[in-house]
Amino acid sequence: MDDNLVLGAMLFGTVQDERSSFEILDHFVAAGGVWIDTADCYAFWADPTGFGGRSEELLGRWLAARPGVRDRVRISTKVGCEPTEAGRFPETAEGLSARAVKNAVEGSLRRLGTDHVEMYWAHMPDPVTPLEETVAAFGELVSAGTVGRLGCSNYPVWQIERARQIARAQGAEGFTAVQQHHTYLRPLPGTRPTVSHRFGAVTDEVLHYLEHHREMELWAYTPLLSGGYTREDKPLPAEYDHPGTARRLAVLDEIAAETGTNRNRVVLAWLTGGRPAATPIVGVSTVAQLDEAIAATALPLTAPQRARLNAAA
Repeated sequence: MDDNLVLGAMLFGTVQDERSSFEILDHFVAAGGVWIDTADCYAFWADPTGFGGRSEELLGRWLAARPGVRDRVRISTKVGCEPTEAGRFPETAEGLSARAVKNAVEGSLRRLGTDHVEMYWAHMPDPVTPLEETVAAFGELVSAGTVGRLGCSNYPVWQIERARQIARAQGAEGFTAVQQHHTYLRPLPGTRPTVSHRFGAVTDEVLHYLEHHREMELWAYTPLLSGGYTREDKPLPAEYDHPGTARRLAVLDEIAAETGTNRNRVVLAWLTGGRPAATPIVGVSTVAQLDEAIAATALPLTAPQRARLNAAA
């Protein structure tokens, strides 16, 4: 599996209890999993305090209880979305000032019980802080060895490119990854997925940018629409209620029948083998769900099957 799949730890420590979270993490590592994704704000909306940090804290306890496992995993975390006042998001989000970035990374490392993370993300654009300040603050983290690589999540394309230009001008490390909501279905034009930030959804413009900047990776969050592809108790969000969805689901079902799998596995295989390829971030609540996601990364789709999936739009 290696880098083909990222385990999303968003709800670990809040919705997901510690025992089952540890079980999933252990199974992920035993299966060859490497990347674990979290954020300093996870999951403030599910915690009685109204603040985040619970996911990182749980991961820190898990790492402490598993000597040697830190050398086998790569940690991805984020800054920018943690509210500074409970119940007032996004208007009191911490933002991406140099001070906010410094305080946030120190807090994340403390909760995780580590001295570095392999990937650090700007979680969403900061409408107040100049990009120059944010880019410089992130670059300093890489220079200090605190952070391995940098990424941005929920950013418009123009800001991604502008930030990378600033980094080059500063002689600093720049963003080399984008984390957006990406899945096989497409929302109705003029709407945006309820799971995403304003610029969170992958669009044709995002894909076009990545096609021409091969050094940039795409990480895809909520790729399975929180169970919407396969679970009757998890209906698809309203923005997917249009004729294009019916066409895409029909082809998904055909390919699932041909491969002896299901919609979820086909979606994940489509993402990982696409151009540009995407690395799915999967949030699971059971080991069985994790096994299904892992199996999907090894599902081969033929060129004709992939062409049919792409043409269904």
